[in-house]
Amino acid sequence: MALSRHVLVVDDHPILRRGLLALLEPLPWVASITEASTVADALAAFRQGPVDLVAMDVGLPDGDGVEATRRLLSAHPRLAVLIISLSGDDEVVARALSAGARGYVLKDAAPHVVVDALRTVAEGGVVLGPGINPGALRSPGSGGHPAVQKLPPPFDALTPRELQILSGIAAGKTNERIAREVGVTPKTIRNQVSTVMAKLGVSGRVQAALLARDAGVVPRPQAR
Repeated sequence: MALSRHVLVVDDHPILRRGLLALLEPLPWVASITEASTVADALAAFRQGPVDLVAMDVGLPDGDGVEATRRLLSAHPRLAVLIISLSGDDEVVARALSAGARGYVLKDAAPHVVVDALRTVAEGGVVLGPGINPGALRSPGSGGHPAVQKLPPPFDALTPRELQILSGIAAGKTNERIAREVGVTPKTIRNQVSTVMAKLGVSGRVQAALLARDAGVVPRPQAR
């Protein structure tokens, strides 16, 4: 069955919520969209109907979107959360990833970047949008814990950006799509893909994807 997701948009600015709704409503993979302007509304939305994917702001009137993400994922572990925020502060990004968010993009990102990021996290991928420091993946998160656990060899030789590219490869994305999500040129991605292959000791994208899935570095595709 084709990808079909019930989306919850959590933001206290009506214009931003409606703008995101306008982008998502025509998409065939979006089954429904629910709005929330507070943490309390977001939690209540899960009692009203199914939610698979959350677009979460950080600064909300009644609390912190990062802590809300942690609470939601504690109750709904299979939920995919993308943080969409004005702040690109490394500490905030690291806290969000430590809380379980699968991606982080800035509100001033191009519309197609935000939509691609939402679909990527819905499919089990990881996204850091343009302007987000990849080093935040290994910055201290809340409580002093690392945002990403130590990886086994040879994956521990990959940089945070290379891990993001590997996630895209494992999800079957083209270099062009990965480039759009990362915010660089396809030529740059081609060069970085070659570097990833060399570090992993593989000769093709399929081998890289299988190696990463077998090691649990990237999620296995779920049955549709």
